[in-house]
Amino acid sequence: MVIFYQSWSRNIKKKKHLYDWTLSAAHVGPSECGCDSRLYQKVINDLCFNRFEEEMVRLDSGRWCSWPETMEIYGGLTNCTCQVALRMDCFWPNRLVDNFFMKIHNTYFHHCALTGRLLHEPSIGILAPFIGVSVLIALLMTAVVVWRSKRTEGML
Repeated sequence: MVIFYQSWSRNIKKKKHLYDWTLSAAHVGPSECGCDSRLYQKVINDLCFNRFEEEMVRLDSGRWCSWPETMEIYGGLTNCTCQVALRMDCFWPNRLVDNFFMKIHNTYFHHCALTGRLLHEPSIGILAPFIGVSVLIALLMTAVVVWRSKRTEGML
């Protein structure tokens, strides 16, 4: 069995958080079977997810879909799961990690666009031309249909 603890250092540089996710391990006894999936699941939940959750709570939920805002937090989480897997002699990525990240995406990123960008309402300067052109085309087509129908009445 392996006991893990995390050394978390946070530096602020130009109003951005830089995270140094490091893990240290102390071997208590030899690992008999390689990867213990139950222990691995517990460690990534206790160690990686709890730290990720703390950081996401600090970040305004309106900015969760902004990739520049969450990139370092998410990268730290990814690195944490990878480091734990390496130290526990587990493959990475694996089914547990996939399910772990699916849970995180369903909890924190389910309202986000696939591109990772925040969705904003377009400004009136962008909307007005599209709406105006659509209305003009509809009016023009109506006028052409009425004009054509009046011209063909006398020809038959």
